[in-house]
Amino acid sequence: MDVRPHSPVVAALRLCLYALFAGLLALAAVRAPGAATVAAALGTGAVFAWGVLSPAVRRSRRAAAVWLAVLSAAWLVLLALSPEALWAAFPLYFLHLHLLPVRWSLPAVAATAAAAIAGFVGHGGQVTAGAFIGPLLGAAVAVATVLGYEALYRESERRRELIEELVATRAELAHAERAAGTLAERERLAREIHDTLAQGLSSIQLLLRAAQRALPDGSPAAAHIEQARATAQDNLAEARRFVHALTPPDLERGSLAGALERLCSGAAAPPRVRFSVSGTPVELPTPYEVALLRIAQSALGNARRHAHAHRAEITLSFMDTAVALDVVDDGAGFDPEAVGAAVRRPGGAVDGGFGLPAMRSRAEALGGTFTVESAPGQGTAVAVTLPYPDPEGRT
Repeated sequence: MDVRPHSPVVAALRLCLYALFAGLLALAAVRAPGAATVAAALGTGAVFAWGVLSPAVRRSRRAAAVWLAVLSAAWLVLLALSPEALWAAFPLYFLHLHLLPVRWSLPAVAATAAAAIAGFVGHGGQVTAGAFIGPLLGAAVAVATVLGYEALYRESERRRELIEELVATRAELAHAERAAGTLAERERLAREIHDTLAQGLSSIQLLLRAAQRALPDGSPAAAHIEQARATAQDNLAEARRFVHALTPPDLERGSLAGALERLCSGAAAPPRVRFSVSGTPVELPTPYEVALLRIAQSALGNARRHAHAHRAEITLSFMDTAVALDVVDDGAGFDPEAVGAAVRRPGGAVDGGFGLPAMRSRAEALGGTFTVESAPGQGTAVAVTLPYPDPEGRT
């Protein structure tokens, strides 16, 4: 049943239709006076008023069909008594088309038009082309009006849904961009502190240690150097706290392996992801953990959005001199050379890059290597290898 909200204009037109039907019933009773005619007009009006006011008719197609059947029967009785009742066929057309599905409403309109023509002829009306064209033309106008309105309404609903979806998407995109910007700034600050302040303090410690070894124990200069080393150590610890505070939320609750495991287990949509660790885990600097986590997230996002993979596997390997991350999926695959060319072309589409330049940039910024192996229909394998930092300089 049609329970859609209508605009004030449509509601006003509906009221006009109800008033028209009531007026035509009154006309039939006045133009063909008689107790039977008046009783038939009042009965038809009562049935009509009950259907207009009944919530069941508005909610249920079955109740609407029953009401229209009773109303049509009452109208046929009135039509048999008064030839003026045939004019009520026009609002009946609209009621049938509005309340019944198309497969029922069109036959009902045709039957109503045939009854109107038969009533006109039965009351001694002259059989002319106009006697047939009039009711049929009214039925055609009603059908065209209602079906045209329904088509416009559906188109309007589609546009409204698209606009709502666009607004929601823009809001989500703005939120995602803000979150991504915040995370990117946190990562940038952590990387800057790690690469400049923390590394500088660590180098100062090494230099002070070398200078302290060159001085005799107990000398005033050695004491000053020891005090300087302690200050540098305190500031290095503070810098490390800053770096830890700026660590992405994914890494705040544990190690890189734990963050990757949560990433795999938290995937609600395909692909199904399996995570494994090989080798003895080594504590990595924050920039290393951030880079590997972001590359894994990007590769897994590609497998889901672009490759439509069903299964994927993430492997974190701790080797003697480097840490490696491998992400393999069974998706659609692609031609890495073609994608690389699209990215290198000026003005190339952003989507054409699949995030590969960003992943490669993260790996190379830490002195690592980034490789992609893929072919159409053969899945994709992303491999990242980062050499361990110098133990003396590791922070």
